Amino acid sequence: MGRKIYLIAGEASGDLHGGNLIRAMRTREADLEIRGWGGDQMEAAGCQLVRHYRDLAFMGFVEVIRNLPTILGNLRLAKRDIREFRPDIVVFIDYPGFNLRLVPYVKSLGIRTVYYISPQLWAWHKSRVKIIRQSVDDLLVILPFEAGFFAQEGVQASYVGHPLVEVIRSFQSQVDIHQALDLSPDRPLIALLPGSRRQEVTNMLPVMAALARQYPRFAWVIAEAPGLSEATYRQVLADYPEIHSIRGRTYDLLAQAYAAVVTSGTATLETALFQVPQVVAYKGSVISYWIARQLVKLKYISLVNLLLDRPLVKELIQQDLTIERLKQAFQDLLDPPTRQAMLEGYTELRKLLGEQDASASAAGHILND
Repeated sequence: MGRKIYLIAGEASGDLHGGNLIRAMRTREADLEIRGWGGDQMEAAGCQLVRHYRDLAFMGFVEVIRNLPTILGNLRLAKRDIREFRPDIVVFIDYPGFNLRLVPYVKSLGIRTVYYISPQLWAWHKSRVKIIRQSVDDLLVILPFEAGFFAQEGVQASYVGHPLVEVIRSFQSQVDIHQALDLSPDRPLIALLPGSRRQEVTNMLPVMAALARQYPRFAWVIAEAPGLSEATYRQVLADYPEIHSIRGRTYDLLAQAYAAVVTSGTATLETALFQVPQVVAYKGSVISYWIARQLVKLKYISLVNLLLDRPLVKELIQQDLTIERLKQAFQDLLDPPTRQAMLEGYTELRKLLGEQDASASAAGHILND
């Protein structure tokens, strides 16, 4: 066997990018021995999985505290497994709450540390830059402004491009959503993306479902997260038989959608790259949201608006997320001038991100090609 690589991703998006990164690394070194934490995408790419991300995703301050024993147990497991595996390189993929606690330990073992998809320390917890400075050997960032931010903090970072650009550019839809769900082709599809964590779905889906009921001329389809059980959705949608759902076909849905209602997160950027007009929504627990407001100093919550530094897409957050306001924001998406302006903004966003192949670029940095 060749060099040993250990990867740690704790969410669906990290699993997706980790899988693509593994494939890119294997094109350079076919005999790599790869082990790590992630999900189905990483496993399919040839990673020996230690723990699946579905057992790791805890959202919000209250939820983290409630699950602290489990989280601490996972940290102990990760330390032990890395110590016994003795990798040449450990690649940390996003997931900062866990990874930033682990990276100093890995560095203390004399193992090279690479952070791919940097923690968003420019948004909050700027003090944690010190951990990056002291314990990360190579920092690979995916947002254009991040290299400048870290340079100001005394950390050299390399912009490798955004991995979603390559993923979506190469995507080819294989499924007709109307046919797959036996829907009338004259009903435009509206994509509902309520998040990838159980708490997000529980908070977001009821208000999305209430909106759907007011627009029966559209076909409303939920993109189910692969890490959540179907029961999670059924419990919320018991009274909404008119809403459909599909699993493992999020990109097919976005490729064919007329508009979307999206929980804030990576999905807002995915929706934009698919050129789908969207409303961005988010609602967390009251306590978690209050704590976040004290710590996060940002004008916007969605990646689309953050990157463009202007409110291109409507954001409805916490108490602003009411059915009345969501209905108004969605109605605006049906207005041709509003749609056109949003699509032009998406084109600007795509140019800002560039066309770099992030997985290949990151693989080159990691393997020192």
